[in-house]
Amino acid sequence: MAKHVSESCISAKEGRLAMAEHVPESCISTKKGRPAKAELSLRGPRFDEIARVSEVYKSGPRLGASHKGAAPERGILALEMPARDGVALGLLVASILWLVPRPSQGGGGTCELSVRHSDVLYDYSLASPTDKFPHGVLSEDGFYKVTVNETSLWFQICDQMIFNHDPPRCSDCQDCGGPSRCGTMCSALVANSIGGYFVCTAIGRASNLNVALIDQNSPQKGVVVKTSSIGSKVNCSLSVSVFCDSNEAQVSDTFNITGNCDYAVVLRHPSGCAKVIYVNGKGWGWFGTLMMIILCLLVGYVLVGTIYRFFFLGIQGIEAIPNLDFWLSLPYRAKSMLRGLVRRFTRDSQGSYAPVNY
Repeated sequence: MAKHVSESCISAKEGRLAMAEHVPESCISTKKGRPAKAELSLRGPRFDEIARVSEVYKSGPRLGASHKGAAPERGILALEMPARDGVALGLLVASILWLVPRPSQGGGGTCELSVRHSDVLYDYSLASPTDKFPHGVLSEDGFYKVTVNETSLWFQICDQMIFNHDPPRCSDCQDCGGPSRCGTMCSALVANSIGGYFVCTAIGRASNLNVALIDQNSPQKGVVVKTSSIGSKVNCSLSVSVFCDSNEAQVSDTFNITGNCDYAVVLRHPSGCAKVIYVNGKGWGWFGTLMMIILCLLVGYVLVGTIYRFFFLGIQGIEAIPNLDFWLSLPYRAKSMLRGLVRRFTRDSQGSYAPVNY
């Protein structure tokens, strides 16, 4: 039968178990004159702690263990730390970039224009989709067409033309896709009948685009989209006046020619209506801007602090939010302050004189 060895017979110095051959004679029980094998009790908190420490030494050193008796869980957690540090660093960088103010892109994109006039900022975005026009001012057919006598004008605003039907048929179309793909390599094309044959000339390209107001004194009227093409023989251009019309989209049935190869056409379209994004005296003002900046800073502080505490300090759950007690106490502080103000104004409204009964 196994005999229990007293606690004094167990040497746990530096986390090691005493070997059986080092057990003192007083710790060896005899039965019928013969020494019995020293056996340790498998019960008791002292043995459990020693066994746990012994397992740590058997498994070898773990990355991140700060001392010889470090728990295995800390070693496993330390193995995961490089990956978690990478994720935390990425989130911190993304948060900082999100908080950094970005410059306005108004007027810098294709077919976009932002103009400030009389303390009002007008924003035009012709290619932006709307409920009725998912392609904005762009023709859903891939092109607009205007024919006057024997001259035909094809054009697309803010992009190159696409022909799924009724393509131009020209004997010469080298500067805009060639005879087989005529009109697909430019944004505006004119076909003139010469000797019974149609000769096509590119008068605009999407890369050469300029957007300006129709009337500098009345920005709400619309914009002029001008595109040009530099040819070997002649330089041409097309100016499309996009007037604001919230009811319909209609291109005129005629066009004008000025000079040798400068064309002009009128288009009425809802996309020609500007969006007023700022009006002086009706905007946020300096106080609203200051409040927004403070709010963004608070949100950034909480976000970055939570990421740091969760990934670097290992704080889990809602406790990862920095200064949690302060944020939780804000509603009660605001309520107490409001009650104090109400009580103060109520006392002041009653006056400092007590009522006198006669």
